[in-house]
Amino acid sequence: MIRNFFLIYALFFCILISSPSLANQLSYFDEALSHYKKNELVKSKFFFEKDIVYNPKNEKSYLYLAKIFNTQENVKEEEVNLNNVLMLNPLNDEAIYMLALLKISQSDYERSKELIDKFVLVCKTMCLKKNEITEKLKKLIPEDAKDNN
Repeated sequence: MIRNFFLIYALFFCILISSPSLANQLSYFDEALSHYKKNELVKSKFFFEKDIVYNPKNEKSYLYLAKIFNTQENVKEEEVNLNNVLMLNPLNDEAIYMLALLKISQSDYERSKELIDKFVLVCKTMCLKKNEITEKLKKLIPEDAKDNN
């Protein structure tokens, strides 16, 4: 009986202690998103990174970090974060779209084509962008490939 009471007391104590920190973890993404919408990129970046520390599987934080790095023209960090999104969710059409645009800007025809083909198959929210991204890829087609068509 005393043993059960001690276990219940210990469980209650653990829940009581962890609740405030759990609430803080949940609000990091919301706080980051709020700053992002106000175009406060430095603050939002800080909170997205903090959210990732507590929730490393939150693909949305990585996606927003990629958007921030895109705005700051930090291609390397943008690509790292987009790859993290796709590692967590290979069907994230927005990340595929953004990475395809990045690869087009780097003149990486093969990877761009691969990403666009995947985008066309999985698009859900950004399907209207199919034509736009396909046209951008056509401008990137190597000369020897144009001759074969």
